[in-house]
Amino acid sequence: MDHLQTEARNPASANLDKLSSLEIVRLMNAEDATIPASIAGHAEAIASAIDIIATKLAAGGRLVYAGAGTSGRLGVLDATECPPTFNSPLGQVIGLIAGGPRAVTQAVEGAEDHPEFAATDFQAINLQAGDVVCGIATSGRTPYVLGAVEYAKRLGAFTIGLSCTNPSDLGAAVDLPLTIPVGPEILSGSTRLKAGTATKLVLNMLTTGAMVRLGKTFGNLMVDLRATNVKLKARTNRIVRQLTGLDSDQAAALLEQCGGELKTTLVAHLANVDPDEARLRLRNVGGHVGSVLSETVAKAAETAVDESLCIGIDGGGTKTTALLARRTDGVWSVIGRGDAGPSNLQTVGTRAFDALDDAVRGAFVAARVTRASVACACMGLAGADRPGERARLLEWATTVRLAAKVDVTNDAELLLAAGTPQGWGVAVIAGTGSIAIAKNQAGQTFRSGGWGPLLGDEGSAYQIVIAGMQAVALSADGRGPATVLTEGFLAKLGVALPQGMIPKVYGELDRPALAGLASTVIEAADAGDVVASQIVESMCARLAETARSATRRAFGDETTVPIALAGGLFTAFPTYRARFLSTLTACGMSPTPLTIVTEPAEGALRLAQRLIPSE
Repeated sequence: MDHLQTEARNPASANLDKLSSLEIVRLMNAEDATIPASIAGHAEAIASAIDIIATKLAAGGRLVYAGAGTSGRLGVLDATECPPTFNSPLGQVIGLIAGGPRAVTQAVEGAEDHPEFAATDFQAINLQAGDVVCGIATSGRTPYVLGAVEYAKRLGAFTIGLSCTNPSDLGAAVDLPLTIPVGPEILSGSTRLKAGTATKLVLNMLTTGAMVRLGKTFGNLMVDLRATNVKLKARTNRIVRQLTGLDSDQAAALLEQCGGELKTTLVAHLANVDPDEARLRLRNVGGHVGSVLSETVAKAAETAVDESLCIGIDGGGTKTTALLARRTDGVWSVIGRGDAGPSNLQTVGTRAFDALDDAVRGAFVAARVTRASVACACMGLAGADRPGERARLLEWATTVRLAAKVDVTNDAELLLAAGTPQGWGVAVIAGTGSIAIAKNQAGQTFRSGGWGPLLGDEGSAYQIVIAGMQAVALSADGRGPATVLTEGFLAKLGVALPQGMIPKVYGELDRPALAGLASTVIEAADAGDVVASQIVESMCARLAETARSATRRAFGDETTVPIALAGGLFTAFPTYRARFLSTLTACGMSPTPLTIVTEPAEGALRLAQRLIPSE
């Protein structure tokens, strides 16, 4: 076991016994903060596991966790929470632990060392080929867990292996390995710490994701919960009130008419049908409330257009936001907001349309307004000004009867609409990527940057992190000066040596996860580290030249133009924004007026409202 990453000593906690309580808290918090980035690097594999689990459960199979010690207890906990949270049938998700139920509350010494115990436990639950078995072993070598996945594979069940060591015996033995390296624990070998936290987070994703796919939720509300206590009964009543606008007594009466079934209650009211018809419609779409109501809304929208409403949508690779506004006496006011997942067609495909629909529905729900076709709508999505994507989005808007008049544009247009007085000027985005777009008074638009991580994205969070890690590599080789970035990145990544960055960068972390480490470089620069300062200054200079290039093409020699800034680097790091603006001024530009745009969807509303004449 000496070679296991989970057993290695953590240099950050070498003097753990000499630390104060406050220092211990800060150290543990810093170590725990590295876990989400490690998990983010395996998002696609976890998503694949969710899809497989959902498919198997929908076909009548089960999800069975098998683990020992902390891993086993976490599996039992996750399985136990499914029935009250999602109204899942008892036995649909099962947690098995080496040593049996007694091992949940007290250690059963030696139980994990017997692979044959797993076969006995699986025989007791009559494991079938249609089940999914998820073996959990942070070390990747626990005999009980290896015995479990071996037995499951012999039966033809699909196997998943969750571990925190790479490579591992478990990863090699299963159909789908989920390997989340978290580095050495601050208490050597105590995998109830970071490894346990990582395990809990991933198990949350597996069951929550699968249950969402099975229609257990409506938006982010649990609509298939089992109201078995006072708290859950109150939650059920509250959800009915939130989604229908009924008061507490009316919601209680409607729930009673529908046998306490929350899904049936919602469909019966929102689709205006009796409980039996509501149950039938739910059965026809696999229990998905959203699918039933989407059909209902589409039919209602055929004859209803609310001329007093408009919708503005901002969509990208991370999230989608819809704002619903109402015009009263010629003045538009936001009355509802809905948020959903990503809607970038290039990255999520047709799931983008689900996100758009969820965001719009959420805005109507928040406003307590029955969904209908509105007078005007604007969708501002990344890349949506390309002809192919624009046509697909307009087709969707027509199908769902989103609005009488619809405009589709790119996300930068939203920034100009939200952040400049007349809708023309310069928009600079600095987030995971970067781009500058300039639009002159004649409506001509010019881009600079936005070439992606391999060809451009100068001044973006991703490029800052890559430059910082390259500086660490140069320092480690003796080819560059020492820098506090070495300590900073090693702590964030949970590795002991600079060479430990290699598997993180090339295999474990995706681009957004790496970009999320930009604070390491910016904070080091703010603290005076020479290397970090040079990186930030260089990135600001290149991003400023990107903005200057777009400005020059749109406005010629004019240097005083409105400018709108957006993206995580500008909104989350005031010092980076200040450095950029200082560099921009040094390039000869005078950004006047300057606006920091935190809600691009407001720009979408403004563009939508221009589609209809004012009163």
